[in-house]
Amino acid sequence: MKINKSIVAVVCILLGSLKGFAQQDPHYTQYMYNQSILNPAYAGINEYMSTGVLYRSQWLGMNDAPKTATAFVHTPVAKNLGVGLSFINDNIGPVSENNVYADVSYTIRLGQGHSLALGVKGGVTMQNIGLFSDINSTLPEKSDIVFAEDSSATNFNVGAGLFYFTNKYYVGFSMPNFLQNTFVEKNNRKFGTDVAHMFLTGGYVFDLNREWKLKPSTMLKMAVESPVSADLSVNALYDEKLEFGVSYRLQDSFGAMVNYRVTPKLRVGYAYDYVTSALNYSTSGSHEVFILFDIFYKKKVSSSPRFF
Repeated sequence: MKINKSIVAVVCILLGSLKGFAQQDPHYTQYMYNQSILNPAYAGINEYMSTGVLYRSQWLGMNDAPKTATAFVHTPVAKNLGVGLSFINDNIGPVSENNVYADVSYTIRLGQGHSLALGVKGGVTMQNIGLFSDINSTLPEKSDIVFAEDSSATNFNVGAGLFYFTNKYYVGFSMPNFLQNTFVEKNNRKFGTDVAHMFLTGGYVFDLNREWKLKPSTMLKMAVESPVSADLSVNALYDEKLEFGVSYRLQDSFGAMVNYRVTPKLRVGYAYDYVTSALNYSTSGSHEVFILFDIFYKKKVSSSPRFF
């Protein structure tokens, strides 16, 4: 029986993630523009409403590969108080997951331009697991009890985060999901257990001259019984409009990204990752696009663009 290599790879990923104790959350190459999804402390730290969408198609050319769509909105609602709402849709093969979470943050002004934001989040994760044979009709339908029949689960979770920032740099730490939930339990066996993920992020803005800025950033993603994922990125910003750079994900991929500030309110961006791991035999890389839209409450704020 001949089976496509990409299908075999997806099946192995599915079984590895569901039978293990931990499943890694989605990757984002342009995480610096998607921070409220990962860290509730980021919600509302600016003096304007921020909205955005990001879509990632991972492992181009591989059947049933991961696809992730995120959307968020967050805004200040009172002095030092912010709120936000986020949505994540994540699909890989017959497994589909939807997350809807609300964020609340409070910012402590430490003086001399230094601030520390504290945030909490809460919401639900809804997961649906389809049939194993949905991947490919040539695969036996009952080759694993997890995929022998459709199953679904809805679980509540909570998280928290810290975000320390000035107008030049930031450091953030968050755990978006404190609670360990089991999405499938069959014959006293647990599959798809959700465990705590930890994110450590940081970035700096260097002024090279009046027109150019250099923006290095990093993100470490950690989960119980999963390897640490480390992202390193360096972007150059020209005239506060055009931004481009490169990234590296440890033992996984190299990437290139570009974004443009179309108007003071609107920014669009694109990133491409070239896979360097063992998966490169069946895929060349991943695509990621985002759109950010800011709504300014004060006229003077619109002249001060977002650097992170």
